[in-house]
Amino acid sequence: MRSYKSKVTGYLIPEFGDTEIRHIDMARIRVMTRRLDQIPAPLNPKSKFNGITRPVLIVLMMILRQAARDGNIPAAPPISIPKQESVRHDSDHDPEDDVVTPEQVEALHEATPDLYSIMVLLAAWCQLRRGECLGIQRQDIQWHDDGTATLHVRRQFNANTGEMSDPKSEAGKRTLSVPRIMVERLKDHLRDNVAPEAKAPVVPSSIRGSVPLSHTKWGHLWGDARDAVKSVPLGFRFHDLRHTA
Repeated sequence: MRSYKSKVTGYLIPEFGDTEIRHIDMARIRVMTRRLDQIPAPLNPKSKFNGITRPVLIVLMMILRQAARDGNIPAAPPISIPKQESVRHDSDHDPEDDVVTPEQVEALHEATPDLYSIMVLLAAWCQLRRGECLGIQRQDIQWHDDGTATLHVRRQFNANTGEMSDPKSEAGKRTLSVPRIMVERLKDHLRDNVAPEAKAPVVPSSIRGSVPLSHTKWGHLWGDARDAVKSVPLGFRFHDLRHTA
């Protein structure tokens, strides 16, 4: 909610003020889009994309669609959402900026609250995307007699729909071995934090809860953990942990 509120108070209210929602048409939206596109990217002023226009348009689209469902407007304008583009990368980008050391992974793990810190290990050592981490259930982890474990990636927690869906691609459905570096911590996490049911989320919103952690909540947790580890590059993303893996 904090992320949505910042888009409303920081961009939509200054743009539209007290304009009635029925007067927010495509012409007004195009004017706003042009203004947003001119804002420099905070992390990389040289980037052609600023990482601002797209999320603001998404929030506006959500508001207008709800207004249409409530009967306040006949239909939401057909807003075109621009493709997600990299803000940080330019011609001078060094791929090594996307990789942290095992020691930095450990520091990020330690900086994250215990209930959610397994996210860092799943991304760094199992190459899972954020939605895949949030979609993992107890039944997806297969334990073997020798103490090793296999992880079956079968679904993702979709940030757009708030529901479980197939992974990003068909190749996203995969089976992988859990590295020994995290086996014991995964076992401890399941014992202490995850409900016993087969479909219990491995990253629950509360201890032994039945609801997975939300993307928004994780975004705030990750930001706090990353900022606490001063050696991590500025703007390092959770998704970049996959490059470390």
